[in-house]
Amino acid sequence: MVDLIPAMEGALADLSGGRAVQPVRQVVPVATHQGFMGVMPAYNKALGAKLVTFYPNNQGLPTHHAVIQLFRPETGEPLVMMDGRLITEMRTAAASAVASKLLARPQASVLAILGSGVQAHSHLEALRLVRTFREIRVWSPRNSRAFAEQHGVIAAASAADAVRGADVVVVVTASKKPVLLGEWLEAGSHVNAVGACRPDWRELDDEVLRRSRLYVDSREAATRESGDVIACGQVPVELGEVISGARPGRESAAEITLFKSVGVAVEDVMAADLVYRKATESGLLA
Repeated sequence: MVDLIPAMEGALADLSGGRAVQPVRQVVPVATHQGFMGVMPAYNKALGAKLVTFYPNNQGLPTHHAVIQLFRPETGEPLVMMDGRLITEMRTAAASAVASKLLARPQASVLAILGSGVQAHSHLEALRLVRTFREIRVWSPRNSRAFAEQHGVIAAASAADAVRGADVVVVVTASKKPVLLGEWLEAGSHVNAVGACRPDWRELDDEVLRRSRLYVDSREAATRESGDVIACGQVPVELGEVISGARPGRESAAEITLFKSVGVAVEDVMAADLVYRKATESGLLA
């Protein structure tokens, strides 16, 4: 994660700066089994594509499965295929860490996590690298107590109890309806929202959107794929524009900032390239 966070910062800057080529994800519904398959190609120094499936009703299995194929940019030759499930988990949290580093107040010390699945674990790891938290709270409908015991954090009795007074809020649930209400948010807080990845799904209520300044990983993707962004009506700022200095980040201590992540192919390809280069350098690959 220490290496991945700056890699995601560079990838998002390249995307916003026009140095990365990335069409919007193509999604194939698998309605019979309540699932989806996404096709995600990108070129940014590295060339590759991710095939990912999302089955939100899976029980006893991950909801996401993926493979990533890299190609040699100079010749088009296949280089390596690798599992993409862990990369998806980690790059999503790493992008939220970049957003939190740029947008959360420097003195942020209370973290709230809504959700207790793999993204909750990954976000906890990543956000601890960019801010020092004196208190961390978690809430989910079923597993918050087990998550809290595993990580030594506080299991909140409700989503509202987790969020009130928090400086940074992470929303990582599979909900299709809002789980975060704007009335709970403190002035000056920062929100990372990574669920609700379909145009008709929401994880944030209208008051969150009304009170927040909106940032996204990809303006084109978010305005097509995210029900929250579509409902917001704002023209969002791309995080890469903040990284490059083209657009401002937080402008006051009282402002509420919101990073809505849909996940983009350039993140996957650059993360896979990082894995490939490290494996090659260490001698794991000939």
